[in-house]
Amino acid sequence: MPELPEVEVVRAGLAPAVTGARIRAVEVLDERALTRHPLGAADFVGRLEGSDVRAAVRRGKFLWLPLDDGDEALIAHLGMSGQMLLRESDAPRERHERIRLQIEHPRHGRLAVAFADQRTFGSLAVDPLVPTPDAAPGGYGSDLTRVPSQVAHIARDAMDPAFADQAFITAVRRRSSAIKRVLLDQGLISGIGNIYADEALWAARIHPETHGAALSAQAVRRLLSEVRLVLEKALAEGGTSFDAQYVNVNGQAGYFAHSLNAYGRGGRACPRCGGPIRREAFMNRSSHYCPRCQRRR
Repeated sequence: MPELPEVEVVRAGLAPAVTGARIRAVEVLDERALTRHPLGAADFVGRLEGSDVRAAVRRGKFLWLPLDDGDEALIAHLGMSGQMLLRESDAPRERHERIRLQIEHPRHGRLAVAFADQRTFGSLAVDPLVPTPDAAPGGYGSDLTRVPSQVAHIARDAMDPAFADQAFITAVRRRSSAIKRVLLDQGLISGIGNIYADEALWAARIHPETHGAALSAQAVRRLLSEVRLVLEKALAEGGTSFDAQYVNVNGQAGYFAHSLNAYGRGGRACPRCGGPIRREAFMNRSSHYCPRCQRRR
């Protein structure tokens, strides 16, 4: 599933093309892509056509385009395999294309934004924007102090200037659950999935099953620092692509997979100590860590 770096790469690619653009036409090719929009395709099309896009914004794994006066937004969740692709307005259909927006930008002219999704777990929706409780911008990419109602329960991510470090440290040290579960809790810190949790814990030398309450404030602060470093490096390398399902708006894959130290390296040598990386079942997926470097408390 795309995590923060992958969604941010998509947001950054969309922003120049959609900010200030008008949505001229909307085609819904598969209503399964509207599971987050319960009023159906006709309502979805009616709310979008003729609207102007103000920005491209992200919080955690969610992406949205505020519309017109900022009361509503087109929200996108990419699910397992969703793609937001920029194309020429008359470009042929993408494989697994579900929705197409025809937009017109005052500088870039007419373009198409295609939402393609092989596994159909992703979704688009038009959602009302609600004020942020802390009066800070709703997400990265806009100063608008509003957030879609479907995203309001999602915590800020570690790259957000309004993320509260001390509140996070305090919350982690009150948790009796494994620190990896804590990192995956989108209500506490958003944008981190299996890949970047494993990588940050490896970098911080913390065993994924260590309870949050067993960590010192200094250890949690170090972990948060490593989370940011891992996310920044993944962003610089275009995200992590293991197959053709995650690509940027131009259809290009990221290459952070070549920089992974723990995730997906079960049985291979730890880049730090040379011991074997261990892979264990975790929440219907896997954890990867070095038993020698990341000793369990």
